[in-house]
Amino acid sequence: MHITTNDGGTTMEREALLICDMLNDFVREGAPLEVPETRRIIPAIQREIARARAAGNEIVYIVEQHATDDREFLRYGWPPHGIAGTDGAQIINELKPEPADTTVGKTTYSGFHGTKLDAFLKSRGIRRIRLTGCVTHICIYFTAYDATLLDYQVSVVRDAVAGLARENHDAALRMMRAVLNVEII
Repeated sequence: MHITTNDGGTTMEREALLICDMLNDFVREGAPLEVPETRRIIPAIQREIARARAAGNEIVYIVEQHATDDREFLRYGWPPHGIAGTDGAQIINELKPEPADTTVGKTTYSGFHGTKLDAFLKSRGIRRIRLTGCVTHICIYFTAYDATLLDYQVSVVRDAVAGLARENHDAALRMMRAVLNVEII
């Protein structure tokens, strides 16, 4: 997308690719919070990473980093997962970040809530985000929700997000499009 500047010129609007929770504890077979569909979306996320690198866009990995006694486990009934410092909390090998990439830890559904993601994106002049990863109706949805409230233009890459159940995945995509005005691509 191009933006017209005050002097009549145009500039390219900056975009960041966000990769949410593609961690061993979500992706590996038999993982504590396995989302089987995540294994299917790995090639699409690899494609999006290559696209972002070619365009010179920021690549941001958003990762769960819980304490062993995190209240989320009790509050929402999730099994312990994404425990900071464990192998389960590591980004899967197929999508390992490069040194220039950024990693943002989170302790709840949204990549923005209680993190420095918004400040980081603003410091880089980024107003557009492109979301990939898991889980569509939880972390993707709530990250998209917060992003729209913060006035980012949000796109969700349909073949690069995965849900726990097809009906929840599809419902989240519909809600993001209809209610949040998120572009589903």
